[in-house]
Amino acid sequence: MGAAEEGHDVSELMERAGCAVAEHLLARFPDARSFALVCGGGANGGDGRIAARALREAGREAVETERPGGADVVVDALFGTGFRGTPRPGAARLIQAINEAEAPVVAVDIPSGVDASTGEVPGPAVSAELTITFHGPKVGHHVAPGLFHAGEVVVADIGLAPVETEHRLVAREVLSLVPLRAPRDNKYSAGSVVVVGGSPGMTGAVCLAAQAAFRADAGYVAVVSPRESLPAIEAWVLEAVKRPLEEVWEALERATALAVGPGLGRDHADLVGRLLRETDLPAVVDADALHDLEPRVGGAATVLTPHAGELGRLLDEASSWVAEHRLEAVQRAADRFGAVVLLKGADTLIGSPGQGVLVRPVDTSALATAGTGDVLTGVIASFLAKGMEPRLAAAAAATAHGLAASLVVHKAGLVASDVVRALPAALERG
Repeated sequence: MGAAEEGHDVSELMERAGCAVAEHLLARFPDARSFALVCGGGANGGDGRIAARALREAGREAVETERPGGADVVVDALFGTGFRGTPRPGAARLIQAINEAEAPVVAVDIPSGVDASTGEVPGPAVSAELTITFHGPKVGHHVAPGLFHAGEVVVADIGLAPVETEHRLVAREVLSLVPLRAPRDNKYSAGSVVVVGGSPGMTGAVCLAAQAAFRADAGYVAVVSPRESLPAIEAWVLEAVKRPLEEVWEALERATALAVGPGLGRDHADLVGRLLRETDLPAVVDADALHDLEPRVGGAATVLTPHAGELGRLLDEASSWVAEHRLEAVQRAADRFGAVVLLKGADTLIGSPGQGVLVRPVDTSALATAGTGDVLTGVIASFLAKGMEPRLAAAAAATAHGLAASLVVHKAGLVASDVVRALPAALERG
């Protein structure tokens, strides 16, 4: 925003921003007669004061106050995008008063207490129903925990030119980059995936990953599992070739991508290490294969797909630290392991060494169920097998995964196999 605003008249930008806030408030709450605006001393407070003036000109009661109770709508204009750190006691009391008001809360630019550049929330923060921001979305609107404070985010145009950003949102159009099967393809050239996992009692994970790879348009999938697991896998995955673990190297001969970890268990760390050291296949590493993982040598394309707990172990940090510092955590892991790192969550973050983070908002909370991570692993493996660059493969897979879940008619009771079945429709809509 600093770069975008450079050379512009600050007072003019503030006038546009404040009027845009009032316009959106009147459109969203046409029956509201009274607005309580809690304004800080900086630019965000200036936006709020101009919004109050515009609301009064429109015939509404608009009061700048530190006691927002009793109004039809409460407007948080306390801090702006420049806020860092923890609110001081006086500001913390104002944030508490805003959150306790029995009225819809609208944040100006960013909910107060949220770091707009990282999404971190180190202290008390406003929980908004709606956030009206300017020029473009901010990291803090889409990266947790800030994500959970912003509510719906609308962007108001205040006449600034676009500028390059370090981090980027992933749009559905990324799916147009997925090379689907062409007339000249055979089953191997369409993408040949080997999935290694499925120890006894955990065969469902490898089955879901294999089925997802097929439904994500791979032409050939082989499942490599402990011999005693093969009968169960044979019953659930009809199309895949099945091999015991001791034949993994034969299975890899015609593969174009490797997925290792779904349901593998932690008794096969030596095998995981060998697979990542001794093959140059692009690989997606998930679940148990992430345990005690070492950076892959040789520069082969690798995508790690941890949740917060797994990423914490990789970084020697608590999972709670990862939850509070998601952007920093995924960047650190990408640099440490020299790999693309996809951090799962309501904000899927994709980090890559030396590059900004890609953010893919999850389309539905229904994905919070067992097995959906295994589905994502299979989709990434399919896209890697098709020759996609790993960062874009991860971004496209997260997009297809979320879109597929959103296409399932029922949200309550959604299970991972529902997402698998919806993947072809998601790819076609992309």
